[in-house]
Amino acid sequence: MINDKTAEILIILLYLVVYLTLSFVYGKHALQVFQQNHYELRRYGKWLTDKKNLHFSVSFIYIVAVLCVNTLFKNYGPLFCIFLSIAFAVYLLMKENKKVYIKDLVITARVKRQIAVMIILEAALILIGMRYLPADVLGICAIFLPYLLIYPMALLSEPVEYLIKKYYENDARKILQGHSRLIKVGITGSYGKTSTKNIVTDIISDRFFTLMTPASYNTPMGITRTVREMLKPIHEVFICEMGADKAGDITYLMDFVKPKYGIVTSIGPQHLNTFNSLENIIHEKMQEIEMLPEDGIGFINVDNEYIKGYQIKNTCRIVTVGIENKDADYLAKNIRFSKNGSEFTVEIDKKKYKFTTSLLGKHNITNILLGIALAAELGIDMKQIQKKVASVRQIEHRLQLKKINGYTFIDDAFNSNPVGSGMALDVLSMMDGKRVIVTPGMIDLGEKQDELNREFGAYMKDRADHVVLVGEKQTRPILEGLKQSGFNEAGITVCRNINEAFDFVYRNFTVKDTILLENDLPDAFSV
Repeated sequence: MINDKTAEILIILLYLVVYLTLSFVYGKHALQVFQQNHYELRRYGKWLTDKKNLHFSVSFIYIVAVLCVNTLFKNYGPLFCIFLSIAFAVYLLMKENKKVYIKDLVITARVKRQIAVMIILEAALILIGMRYLPADVLGICAIFLPYLLIYPMALLSEPVEYLIKKYYENDARKILQGHSRLIKVGITGSYGKTSTKNIVTDIISDRFFTLMTPASYNTPMGITRTVREMLKPIHEVFICEMGADKAGDITYLMDFVKPKYGIVTSIGPQHLNTFNSLENIIHEKMQEIEMLPEDGIGFINVDNEYIKGYQIKNTCRIVTVGIENKDADYLAKNIRFSKNGSEFTVEIDKKKYKFTTSLLGKHNITNILLGIALAAELGIDMKQIQKKVASVRQIEHRLQLKKINGYTFIDDAFNSNPVGSGMALDVLSMMDGKRVIVTPGMIDLGEKQDELNREFGAYMKDRADHVVLVGEKQTRPILEGLKQSGFNEAGITVCRNINEAFDFVYRNFTVKDTILLENDLPDAFSV
């Protein structure tokens, strides 16, 4: 027979197994959300306090069940709770194993250090909890504790992360300073940075041995890694994307890289949660031009009202591009879109040059204009530029034409914004067959998020025949905009997730139709 002391130890051990299982699942999710919020406590805190982001319905059922069982079955409560807790833990593990994330936790060296700190903190709290709390209460704490432990973990690990970051960053600065003949080009903007970076690299890479920051390596650490791991003495041009989601970011990166050429693609209301105002965004993005050396050249898109109206405090040369602004140095005209791509004419000093590209969207034409202007300033012949523009590769998830299971998709799934989403709808409106948009809406737009999503919904009228909204709560403002615009409600479908949305598309449309995929929210914001 098992005596009471042995039974008590067994129950504690079983609860400990349950606790560790729950901590693993919820701890992984907490770290995933923290990573998707750029390891910033302020952004993470806003996510945590936003009730629509917390999906604890199943967990609450478990908590209520444990409390009820303990209350109703005083003698056998702990035993019943053990079986209940084990069943819940097994369910969570099975669910976690099957779940496919849009963007899963990336186990970097930094995340490994964070995990180590989290384990130490949890172990300390378990030891304290086992002394003062009932085992079932300790198990319940495992659901919520990982989300709260992010705060002490971040505060404890930040000094170490800062020292590591500074060490590698200083090394990258020395490498850049030692590469005295390197032509450095900085690219920023609220939208179009990555597309322009890829386009510029494609256009000039036959003439110059070029290195660009890969993917979205547009932070100090991303640029540091690029310089330390990829930059070689043979490189002639370094194309550096510079991202900013708060005041001071571009100023810091310009001081870090010190480019001679600067490009500002577009400015608009993005990352308002961290910039706090549009004025802060405009000022920060324009540091790309204002911090250039006097013999540098700034390339700007004067179709953008915020760029056009900004008084640049720098005497360096400014080259302008545009589609609507007839005073632009590089002016695009006669633009046509089709399922094969785009055709347009560029006027430079009253001379006209025809261009073709597989890329879609007016904003991509603007991005190409910026690439043409830079290439011309670097001495590349216009015939060579025309040839290179024709072979520019489509950019992943940015108005990318693709075939999926025989269907024609326009993949614009990367980080949708108010300007880009409108242009994507303009492109969709020119396509043959039924025009379908699949979207979860836009995020990270601060207090204007609902308003801008409502305008996004209203703009779909006459540009799309059917709208598939992903996530009922997230897309509610879009639905309101659709209804206010008079959009046919029979052409609106709301799906719970992207898999359900794709299933609906395949069942209801044909290969003659065109489907626009507009935005693909990270799991932390997908509701």
